[in-house]
Amino acid sequence: MQTTKYRSKMMSKIRSTGGKAETILGKAIWHKGIRYFRNYKKLPGKPDLAITKYKIAVFVDGEYWHGYNFDEIKSGKRVHRNRDYWLHKISYNMEHDKKINAELKNQGWTVLRFWERHQVLKELDGCVDQIINTIHDKQ
Repeated sequence: MQTTKYRSKMMSKIRSTGGKAETILGKAIWHKGIRYFRNYKKLPGKPDLAITKYKIAVFVDGEYWHGYNFDEIKSGKRVHRNRDYWLHKISYNMEHDKKINAELKNQGWTVLRFWERHQVLKELDGCVDQIINTIHDKQ
């Protein structure tokens, strides 16, 4: 069983930028000739990839942090310690994502969100195809 000190140390190592999945997705679309900015600070939410030429904001969301299968998390199958804190944190992140999506759409941007493990790392080609199709739709 993990101690609170160990878990705290592990959580402190998680960073919000430069993750494996966003790097892989970025390289894949770069090789297709699609140019982008990473963690574009000029936009709300600092999209992981911002394709400014076509006004497409791409986010790669971690399943745990952004509420993939949130009902399972709420039921207690995944969160055992500091339960109230994590449920609040994940709920806030989900609401914040909706707010950012709305702000970007109001500014004329198309928002694409991919799950880190379930989409980018398992179905990379599908994610790339969705980005390419979105670009074709905007031309």
